Amino acid sequence: MKKQNKKDPIFALIKKEEQRQREMIGLIPSENNSSDAVRSVLSSCLSNKYSEGYPQCRYYEGNQVIDEIEIEAQERLKKLFHVPHVNIQPYSGSPANSAIEFAVLEPGDTVMGLALSSGGHLTHGHPKVTFSGRYFHSVQYGLDANARIDYEQVRQLALKHRPKLIIAGTTAYPFILDFAKFAQIANEVGAYLLADISHITGLVIAGEHPSPVPYAHLVMSTTHKTFRGPRGAMIMVTAVGLKKDPDLANKIDKAVFPALQGGPHNATSAAIAIAASEASRVEFKKYGQQIRKNTDALVTALKDNGFKLVGNGSENHLILIDLTPFGAGFGTQVAFALDVAGIYANRNTIPNEPCSPFYPSGLRIGTPLVTTRGMKEPEMTKIVQWMTRVVDHIKDEQLPTDKKKRQVFLRDFKKRMTCDVTLLQIRQEVQKLANQFPLFTW
Repeated sequence: MKKQNKKDPIFALIKKEEQRQREMIGLIPSENNSSDAVRSVLSSCLSNKYSEGYPQCRYYEGNQVIDEIEIEAQERLKKLFHVPHVNIQPYSGSPANSAIEFAVLEPGDTVMGLALSSGGHLTHGHPKVTFSGRYFHSVQYGLDANARIDYEQVRQLALKHRPKLIIAGTTAYPFILDFAKFAQIANEVGAYLLADISHITGLVIAGEHPSPVPYAHLVMSTTHKTFRGPRGAMIMVTAVGLKKDPDLANKIDKAVFPALQGGPHNATSAAIAIAASEASRVEFKKYGQQIRKNTDALVTALKDNGFKLVGNGSENHLILIDLTPFGAGFGTQVAFALDVAGIYANRNTIPNEPCSPFYPSGLRIGTPLVTTRGMKEPEMTKIVQWMTRVVDHIKDEQLPTDKKKRQVFLRDFKKRMTCDVTLLQIRQEVQKLANQFPLFTW
C-alpha cells in the first residue's frame, strides 16, 4: 500500500488553515472548535460505509456495527435532552428544517418564522429565495421597539393566518426565547411548534437558557455550534409532540430518508455520539457558563468604548453591534478590516436596516469559539480594545451613496487595507495573544 502523498498541495493548505485558526481570534457566533476525539472519529473508516435507511432497517448489508453506533448516538441524545425520539441523520441545519417542513406541511400551507431582517434564519420562511418561502405560504413576525420578539404581534399574526407550523428560532438575535409564550400561541391556533436551537444548544444543556423541550413539539439543532460536535444536525420529537401527533416521529424519519436524503454520514453520526458524551460532563456546563460570562464582559467593554448594541446588550452568546453611528452600510468595511487585523467576525443587517443586506450596517460577534480556546473576561476586554482601534482607524472609509460606485470603492478599500500598517501591527498583537491559547480546551 502506498503511503499518503503528503506533497499534495491540499495538505499544505490544511496546515495553512490550521495556522490561520490558531493565530487569529474567531468571533463568529456560529463557529466553534471540536475536541480531538470528535475530529479523530470524523477521519475514521466509518466514512467508507453506505448505510441508507435506519438501524435494523438498512438497504445495504454489512451495517451491524453502524447500527450500534447510530443507536448509541440516539440514546445519548435522548438522555441528554429528555426526549423520546431523535434523528441524527440530517446533513446540516438547513436540510433538517426542510425535512421538518416536509413532514408536517403540504405545499401552500402557512408557516411562521422570525424575519431575516429581525434576526431570523433563511429556512424559517424567508420569502421567494428559499425552499421554505417558495413552497409554503410564509408569514414573518418581527421585533418591538426594544429589539425583542413582539409576542403580541406573533399572536395576532397567528390568529389571522392560522399557520400549521410556527418556528421559534434565530440566527442573529441576542436575547432569551420565551418558548412558553410561543407554545401558548401555537396551541391556540393548533399549530406545530418547532424550536430551532442551533445557536443556543450548549447554553440549554448548561442551564444558561431555558429548554424548549417541555413546550415545543419539535426541536432542531445543528451539532457544531455551541454543541461543539461535527457539522451535522439532529431533529428531536418531544413528548408533547407525540401527544399532539403519535405518528410524528415516523413522519420525521420518512422526511429525512427517503424523502430528502440518501445514506447518512456515519463518521458524523459517531462524532455526534462523542459530542453528546462530552456535553454530559460537568466541564461542559462550566463551558456554557463561561460563554455567558464572556458575552457579558464583551457587552460591558463595547459599551464602555462607545459602541451601540442592538437591544443594548445580550442574554446569550451573541452580540449584534449597530454601526450606524459611524455610517450606514459600514459593516463590510469593519468586518474586512478586523480580519486583516487578526479578528474575524461577520457583517450583518440590523433591525430596520438603513442600507441593504448586501451592504449591512451591523457586525455579529459571539463567544463560543474564544471560550472553547480558554479565553476569559480579561481577554474579552483586550479584544474590544483592538476592535475599537480598528473602527477608529477606518471610520472615514464610508460607503458611497451612489450605488454604482460601491463595488469600485470596496475593491480599492480592501486592496489598501490588506497592506495597512496599523492593521498589520494590531494583527501581530492579536497573534501574540492567540498563540497562548490552544484551539480546544476544557
